Amino acid sequence: MPRHRHVVHREEVPPVERVQGQRFAFTGRRLGAAAQAQRLGCSLYQVPPGKTGFPHHRHHANEEGIYILTGQGTLRLDDERVPVGPGDYIALPPGGPAHQLLNTGSAVLEYLCFSTMISPEVVEYPDSNKVAALAGTFEKPLLRAIYRKGDTVDYMEGED
Repeated sequence: MPRHRHVVHREEVPPVERVQGQRFAFTGRRLGAAAQAQRLGCSLYQVPPGKTGFPHHRHHANEEGIYILTGQGTLRLDDERVPVGPGDYIALPPGGPAHQLLNTGSAVLEYLCFSTMISPEVVEYPDSNKVAALAGTFEKPLLRAIYRKGDTVDYMEGED
């Protein structure tokens, strides 16, 4: 029995593993959702050496913060590369530089990622020239549309 519905231990939260191709891999635990947070997300991520959890991206509504627990990494901020390690806190304001955290060390990179939970959200992916429009929550998405920049239609197309 849990201590309280707003208190969870990391081991009480089921891990989610994602592997995509040769570059992307992580194990994550959605701590904020498990503790019934409403406006502040918090996830614990573990990324193996040589991998990254997510594509290079920029949020336009939500702010993220990352706190490095263990391991060594390189933070990609637009075209800059910044080394990060245990004890480093990273602020990623909405509309700021596109970001991606890569594990460039020899051990697992473990970090907490905090995020405001603002909906709707627009996210850019500069490497793949994509844009995502998202509304709702992770558990209950109302809208999730991802397209390449330039693949748009006229505002009135299909409205006759």
